[in-house]
Amino acid sequence: MVPDELWKLFQRVVPPAPARPQGGGRRRYGDREVLAAIVFVATTGCTWRQLPPVFGPSGPTAHRRFTEWSAARVWAKLHRVILDELGSRGGLDWSRCAIDSVNMRALKRGELTGPNPVDRGKKGSKIHLITERTGLPISVGISGANLHDSQALEPLVRGIPPIRSRRGPRRRRPAKLHADKGYDYDHLRRWLRWRGIRHRIARRGVESSTRLGRHRWTIERTMSWLGGCRRLHRRYERKAEHFLAFVGIAAALICYRRLTT
Repeated sequence: MVPDELWKLFQRVVPPAPARPQGGGRRRYGDREVLAAIVFVATTGCTWRQLPPVFGPSGPTAHRRFTEWSAARVWAKLHRVILDELGSRGGLDWSRCAIDSVNMRALKRGELTGPNPVDRGKKGSKIHLITERTGLPISVGISGANLHDSQALEPLVRGIPPIRSRRGPRRRRPAKLHADKGYDYDHLRRWLRWRGIRHRIARRGVESSTRLGRHRWTIERTMSWLGGCRRLHRRYERKAEHFLAFVGIAAALICYRRLTT
């Protein structure tokens, strides 16, 4: 579940274990064992209490460590470290990026949920993401299902971290951004131009979505890659921080698979 290369990257972002002033107590399970357990929960979608004993730490122990690392933003840092490795090897294509979102039902409601546009009697959440040309996620975010996609564009673009390049300074601005008709607003076009980003946003009632799909199919494929993290088929977490953590784990694993191939 945790190859050597992934473990080396994780060691760069994991915080040190807290000291026990009183001393004593049971031995703290190793970070690598707990990380394997968390990855298993994320990829299989099982509950914490269904965690097999073969991993060592129990479900409540793995959940406590998951909560501790989520508060320290370990998963976002891991995602960024992997992006840095890809960028330094020339594995990121900034010439054309795409933005989109996916809805999912929130079974336990909680923070950052809202009425589902399809069935307003049920709560839901959205995952927003920006991918580079080949479909690797470079910026992710979450919101309630009732948030309009256009409202997420500026925070997502600002959320692109400065990523290393094979040559030259770090980069955080794509050359072009593709979006569907949900982002068809003049103020978004002006804002993208002000940031030096060429926009390719479909116009409602003017352009066909099929032509735009020639370049946006990569982000649709990334949405299906997120489905490989079965914990994201539905939102089970009440806390938005925990739901975002699983999104970060999925994004990091997608980028790590590209790093190893």
